[in-house]
Amino acid sequence: MPKQTNTTPYVRTLIALGLVAVLLLSTGCAGSSWKSVRKTPRNPLAAQLQLLSRQGPQATERTKQLLRQYDLEKLAEGDHREALEALAKELELEPTAEKTYAYAELSYIAGNRAEALGKKATALELFAASAAHSYYYLFDPKFSRQDHVYDPQFRGACDLYNGSLEAALRIVRAQGKLTPGSVYRINTPRHEFQVALQLSGRWDPEDFDHFEFASDYEVNGLRNQHRQYGLGVPLIAICKGAKTGKPEDKYLPPGLAYPLTAFLEVTPQKQEQGAAVHFCKIELYDPLMQSEVKIGRKTTPLEADISTPLAYYLDQPQFRETDLATWGLLLPGHTEAVQGLYMLEPYDPQKIPVVMVHGLWSSPITWMEMFNDLRAQPEIRDNYQFWFYLYPTGEPFWISATQFRRDLQKAREDLDPKHQALALDQSVLIGHSMGGLVSRMQTIDSQQDFWTLVTDQSPQALQGTDQDKQQLMSMLFFEPSPSVRQVITLGTPHRGSDFANSATKWLGRHLIALPESLTIAEERLKAANPNYFRDEMLAVATSVDSLAPDSPVLPKILDAPKAPWVKYHTVIGVIDQNTWLGTFAGRSDGVVEYASAHLDEAASELVVTSDHNNVHRHPRSILRVRSILRDHVEELRQEYVAAMQQGAPLHPAFPNSTVMQAGHSTPIQNGVPPAGTYAPPMPESSLLTPSNEKPW
Repeated sequence: MPKQTNTTPYVRTLIALGLVAVLLLSTGCAGSSWKSVRKTPRNPLAAQLQLLSRQGPQATERTKQLLRQYDLEKLAEGDHREALEALAKELELEPTAEKTYAYAELSYIAGNRAEALGKKATALELFAASAAHSYYYLFDPKFSRQDHVYDPQFRGACDLYNGSLEAALRIVRAQGKLTPGSVYRINTPRHEFQVALQLSGRWDPEDFDHFEFASDYEVNGLRNQHRQYGLGVPLIAICKGAKTGKPEDKYLPPGLAYPLTAFLEVTPQKQEQGAAVHFCKIELYDPLMQSEVKIGRKTTPLEADISTPLAYYLDQPQFRETDLATWGLLLPGHTEAVQGLYMLEPYDPQKIPVVMVHGLWSSPITWMEMFNDLRAQPEIRDNYQFWFYLYPTGEPFWISATQFRRDLQKAREDLDPKHQALALDQSVLIGHSMGGLVSRMQTIDSQQDFWTLVTDQSPQALQGTDQDKQQLMSMLFFEPSPSVRQVITLGTPHRGSDFANSATKWLGRHLIALPESLTIAEERLKAANPNYFRDEMLAVATSVDSLAPDSPVLPKILDAPKAPWVKYHTVIGVIDQNTWLGTFAGRSDGVVEYASAHLDEAASELVVTSDHNNVHRHPRSILRVRSILRDHVEELRQEYVAAMQQGAPLHPAFPNSTVMQAGHSTPIQNGVPPAGTYAPPMPESSLLTPSNEKPW
């Protein structure tokens, strides 16, 4: 291994600037593409049925063999109606799985041929017949046998079901009728299909503007594309963006896209005037809430695409044309209108919030890799909801921490004014780089330690407007949040970074324009209080200044009393020491030294081979976060069981919850959790204001 060397701040600055350049070229920049349109939709049947061949779709050899047995092979290449009519008669005489499969396959092939000739109505009839007969093959009890799932034809039937249903839905969408609540009637010479389209779960029909097919798109901007294999057609549902009047509206950005899965269920048919009537229901399921359906005694997984709707949403113009990260760094005031908490899914009072806080020169987009991988895990998405915090990174991190504290409190007031959703009291904060400091400051008690950095005089002597005084007091006097249980920091400079040196400080002060609300308030307070403050007001330093190793705030955070109910975890990046970059970087990620990212009080620590810009995207980092979240749920479940053993009643807001995993509802009695459950100690006093101060 190369010998580790102590490098100068100048060399570290060059390394850090190089990593920043890589970041700008690879992530979060204007012009980056998260998805692309496929030339042809993804279709597992394309090769099996030669859908793209010059001679057109062809039946499989197994279907041709069945047709030969019934002297019908000559009809397969001729008039599809004649072949299907003859096969339908054989099905009436002796229904078998083989014949049902063959009928579904021939209907699908004939549907493709009809669609290629522009006969959309005929194609819709044939695709409907294929979907229905595929369904019968898969679920009709008379075709059930023990070795069924081992037959390759079974997988073929699944593909036929999915392919024919998607083909039918495409025609319906082209007609402008892919609308939940609609009822369709499709007639063929021997079949009638009565189809109802319904929306299941947490959604209402008016929530969505339109639907796209996930198979039309290729994911580019995410390393992993998470799918679940089963039955159904994965859709991308694009929200209308209309306000519903719910408190969560303000936290949901416009144009969100969600995964849905269209699943067709066919009830037993009956004869009416010589035609077989198939009563069909197409249910649009939310795979984030429901991953399987039960048909009779069978439990069937839903086909689902979790990642493509996310990529579709991130590919919208606002992410490609506006670089929030750069504006947030150089012009913090520019992002004031958009800063705050954001949700990418509707609020769920029974799920624990995981709040992701980005770092310097960054935005919530930086979390999409981790978010995509975590949400794909059922045990994570069933128990957690992900929120993202956007803030201007040009300001000192303690100002952002103050605003973050306010925004978390405001979200609680908006979403849970009666404090009934106990899941909100189990929150997890995840911070990358400077975001780790913003998160950590939610869990400490300032006492008088931060005030003494600004002045040695009493707060009671401070003069000025109530607004100016309150702004300063809230920044310097605060208490740990009773709702935060876990904090995970990744590549966080708890003891500062050599990247923040004299050169970068000078550059930051000349490039970063702080909001006038801060600078003007500082001037007013200084004018009203001559000789009151120390030489440098904390409120006017840039974020680069605040991250310097000699920053006076960092030791105060390390020494401040921590909330005893909070667990800390650290993930630390170290550049590969066997590379030339590792030789110069030493034991660091190129920006943050290992010694700075380390916390003695951390319940767990993971070191990954990564640079600073990618430590939170590293696969091992994501796996560690997943493990921490799983352990957190298990610990809460154990607390719940302990409380139940003491005979405590369920929380009245969630009386049907019996386990923490299902409801996260800790039992309480007379408003107080019993012994053995989580009860964060309440701070002795509220946030300090000029009229409500701690004894000096």
